Amino acid sequence: MKSWLQPPRLRIGEESEHQPRHATWLELFYDLVFVVAVSQVAHNLHDNLSLSGFLGFVFLFIPIWWAWIGTTFYANRFDSDDIGHRLLTAVQMVAIAALAVNVHHALGESSAGFALSYFAGRAVLVIEYLRAAKHIPQARKLATRYATGFAIAACLWLLSAFVPIPQRFVLWGLGLLIDFATPLTAKQLQQGLLPHPEHLPERFGLFTIIVLGEAIIAVVDGVSEQKWDIQSAIAAVFGFSIAFSLWWIYFENIDGSSMRSAGATGRFSIYNVWLYGHLPLVIGLAATGVGVEHVVSSEAGVAMPDAVRWLLCGSVALCLLSLGILHRTGVIFKCKVRTKYRIGAAAAVLVLAIAGIGWPPVVVIGLVAIVCAIQVVQDLYQSGKLTLE
Repeated sequence: MKSWLQPPRLRIGEESEHQPRHATWLELFYDLVFVVAVSQVAHNLHDNLSLSGFLGFVFLFIPIWWAWIGTTFYANRFDSDDIGHRLLTAVQMVAIAALAVNVHHALGESSAGFALSYFAGRAVLVIEYLRAAKHIPQARKLATRYATGFAIAACLWLLSAFVPIPQRFVLWGLGLLIDFATPLTAKQLQQGLLPHPEHLPERFGLFTIIVLGEAIIAVVDGVSEQKWDIQSAIAAVFGFSIAFSLWWIYFENIDGSSMRSAGATGRFSIYNVWLYGHLPLVIGLAATGVGVEHVVSSEAGVAMPDAVRWLLCGSVALCLLSLGILHRTGVIFKCKVRTKYRIGAAAAVLVLAIAGIGWPPVVVIGLVAIVCAIQVVQDLYQSGKLTLE
């Protein structure tokens, strides 16, 4: 930290884009609170394996994810390591921690606390954008637009805490809609203020690591709840294999080339695909971890329950489908062949969900793991790193 107090600075532009840029220690520390928040919302899904439980999980996951997105995009453009930014980040961390505390009954008795926590985090982000608008003239219009849109949405969340359910959730949905729409309405204002092409992929990768970590935790938790036997051990290995394969096919293909080409050609749409295209992927990854835990901790020799089978297969299919779309749009390595493989694999996993009625858990998770592993082999073969000679 060069000085105790300094105004926000512009961290993007032609000169900045050619300089190496990585996540700061503060950003990495900030991510820790989201490890807790994702774990807590995943725990909700673990306790309610049903369609309504999954929809509730998605409804609560989105504000957590969007809170992380807001801070990440602000830091990408305007990060300054001064005491003001550090303290505001600390307040945001407290707000997200409160969000995690209230998530267990966020669709019931704790919904007011959940709403107030989200409002607090967004209010801090609005303050940061107002600081940027004040001190950075060339970004004033963009920062003001973001501050205005996010403030309106935050006020709806604040108001929701004082109205009854289900009207409260209607205001949540409206607030999220305004939050999501705000970046879309600022397309022209982003000219010359595009996100840093190196920093943003790294940050998205780090959040992906957070949700992948849920699958690893799930394997450990599932095994710890079981007496060691051959089937639970095999299921644990398959569960880890699924997480490892999904990690491989995402991180082997991610880079900042699409960002750099978008900056050169003025294709603003690629940033929106980056922003919104990762949402179904991280939802699927987090839900996959819950499904893996149920499978690993299930009783050997008993048919897999329908809810667990659909959660595991549906979540992995959602991950694969999302990766296929990201391949197709060029957010990650643009490749029609890999797009077809990902979508085909998603379809295959869904077939397992339909056909696997009465199958033992270790068989279902084993077949899902094989489908995912085939994606790794295909990528290696296509890239020339694996030959059949």
